[in-house]
Amino acid sequence: MSNSEIKYRQAKTGKLMIEILPDRCDFCGCCVGVCPEDAIELKEAEIFIIDLRCTNCAKCVWSCPIEVIKFNKEGVVVK
Repeated sequence: MSNSEIKYRQAKTGKLMIEILPDRCDFCGCCVGVCPEDAIELKEAEIFIIDLRCTNCAKCVWSCPIEVIKFNKEGVVVK
């Protein structure tokens, strides 16, 4: 995956979306540290959300100091 691609996922419950802007991520790991389900992985300068583990608590969104992870309740990805 190239750095210019945007990864997103639709939540398992409801119309919730998590959007990651990988070209802006500095890989600080704040999101990994706050995730209660260990649903976020940083590997080789890429960030991944493991869909089966994510409960959409949005702790990753609120912990990101540079707003790389975004949460959209309408289910529409905002680019």
